[in-house]
Amino acid sequence: MLRPRITPCLLLKGGGLVKTVQFGSPKYVGDPINAVRIFNEKEVDELIVVDIDATAQNREPNYGVIKNLAAECRMPLCYGGGVKSVEQFQQLVALGVEKVSIGSAAVENPKLIREASIRVGSQSVVVVLDVTRKSGTYLVATHNGARITAHTPVELAKQVEDLGAGEIVINDIDRDGTMTGYDLELVSAVRDSTTLPITAIGGAGSLDDIGGLIRRFGIIGAAAGSLFVFKGSFRAVLITYLSRAEKDQMLAKVGFPHAEVRERR
Repeated sequence: MLRPRITPCLLLKGGGLVKTVQFGSPKYVGDPINAVRIFNEKEVDELIVVDIDATAQNREPNYGVIKNLAAECRMPLCYGGGVKSVEQFQQLVALGVEKVSIGSAAVENPKLIREASIRVGSQSVVVVLDVTRKSGTYLVATHNGARITAHTPVELAKQVEDLGAGEIVINDIDRDGTMTGYDLELVSAVRDSTTLPITAIGGAGSLDDIGGLIRRFGIIGAAAGSLFVFKGSFRAVLITYLSRAEKDQMLAKVGFPHAEVRERR
């Protein structure tokens, strides 16, 4: 039986880790290598790392930092930020990154999705849809949320599947860092439009939020940032994750009593 994935998401900015609220107000939360080591011990399903400045500053990924992170990770690693070419996909995969995510580039240069899927395999091509709600309509944004496009996430989900993407991440700008729960309406709209694996991020504030997402959609990726780096009402920095027993108990509660344990590196 396949297992829903529960995935921490770390944001890189200026060499350190930060956490944002609605893509703004970044708060420093620690050193990336230290965080990876902690998550190794916690046996997380996989890890998403995003350089939130790379695309906005029109620069390449920091290959030195990524190489060190990939070497330290004992779980599958997905990296995003500043990726614009097939050659960058190849270089990142060669460094040990299992999945490479693109957002702005997927909107501006859709053919990159097909080219990358041919060169590194569709399983390594992840498209991130940064979504915000404007006048009751979900729209995709680019450049760390600074540019709102006319594209809906449903429209782009269909397009990127046709182009050969292997996975879609729905990143809810409006709920980022708010810890108010996932927007299940948004996730449902995208889920109904594609057969690709989906990961939702933005709004998780409790294990009940993750459990509710899995109960509603079954095999899905449940990603979170604040939930795994903050503790308490004062948002004190504490990197944490579910224990194996907590994870198994939660999955059993929502219908996955015999879920397989993912292989470690």
